[in-house]
Amino acid sequence: MQRGDDSQGQLARDPVVIIARGKKPTNRSAEQDGACGAMLASATRAGTSSTTKPDHAAGAVHGAGAGAGGTPIVVTDGGQEVTVSQFVAQLDGKDTEEQSHCSPSWSSEDNDVREGMKKFSNWPTVPQLYCKGELLGGCDIVIAMHDSGELKDVFEEHNIPLKPQGSKNEEAGQPESATEKGGAVAEPIGLTDAQKARLESLINSSPVMVFIKGTPEEPRCGFSGKLVHILKQENIPFSSFDILSDDEVRQGLKVLSNWPSYPQLYIKGELVGGSDIVMEMHKSGELKKVLSEKGVIPKESLEDRLKSLVSSAPVMLLMKGTPDAPRCGFSSKVVNALKKEGVSFGSFDILSDEEVRQGLKTYSNWPTFPQLYYKSELIGGCDIVLEMEKSGDLKSTLSE
Repeated sequence: MQRGDDSQGQLARDPVVIIARGKKPTNRSAEQDGACGAMLASATRAGTSSTTKPDHAAGAVHGAGAGAGGTPIVVTDGGQEVTVSQFVAQLDGKDTEEQSHCSPSWSSEDNDVREGMKKFSNWPTVPQLYCKGELLGGCDIVIAMHDSGELKDVFEEHNIPLKPQGSKNEEAGQPESATEKGGAVAEPIGLTDAQKARLESLINSSPVMVFIKGTPEEPRCGFSGKLVHILKQENIPFSSFDILSDDEVRQGLKVLSNWPSYPQLYIKGELVGGSDIVMEMHKSGELKKVLSEKGVIPKESLEDRLKSLVSSAPVMLLMKGTPDAPRCGFSSKVVNALKKEGVSFGSFDILSDEEVRQGLKTYSNWPTFPQLYYKSELIGGCDIVLEMEKSGDLKSTLSE
């Protein structure tokens, strides 16, 4: 798949990406066309700007997915931009003067890109909706999330701007009433004692409990998959519940936890958060610390913790502050040297943990910071790193 790198880059760059079919060929069923249109409509009604990528034209999509005034756009195979409403109108078979601008051509690369996306996402069909580079799911999941209000909650949780897009779109972006949704039951405002007891029983059924979409073996959204991956990477025993299998649990848990989206991680009956929070805790070492404090895993010795820390990335910088906001000149110089050489690296702010700060001095037998490690071995501090940069040895040493 020649344009696969571009497709993956687009998924990571744009906050919301829809992999959809860009045209209605005569040999496709109405159900297939309707799925793409329905997903586009749901994403639009949720109030977000989206980049829609025709599944045969991965390389043709550009921009942030919004035209003038923040209107969501579809970029066709020929690079022509049309609004989502025009695109949906075409998929729905509506013949309007405006839709004539949307006439993507189908190329010989259709099947290669489509099959490549299936492998990349581990999802067998299109359309596919991505948020912050993570797969949410296909049409049925997205429509269900929209109907429950969860789609908008996910966008808000991940800081996707929900911009008004004109009076018609603003109206479409409002939550639908039960009547408008064909008599669908509205999200519960409160919980009965029986519902609360059932939810609390599920939450406490395991010391580490995750409520996800799908199963750990087959997650049905990217955020659930990310959370499961973190727990497995940390070798943390956990149990799970598929919220797609029980709508009463899915809606009730939002009320009980006061948390609008999934996945949700609980440790010893207490909500920790969703995938973004867990990812940050994983990176900082806070996740293992919480688990050990609650007796879920044995308490890690300081030496074991330091060993884990310096080996958490091939190139690891123990510094004051962060790469984006260094809090001392020496740390800033090392960050700039690594960036200038194009070296990818992990980092840890030693100002955030006094125990780690003091322990590293003994562990490394090095009294000051920053400290640069490569493959768990100490390279040195600021002066050594700058000397290696000057001699041309820095990049080669960190690439061996």
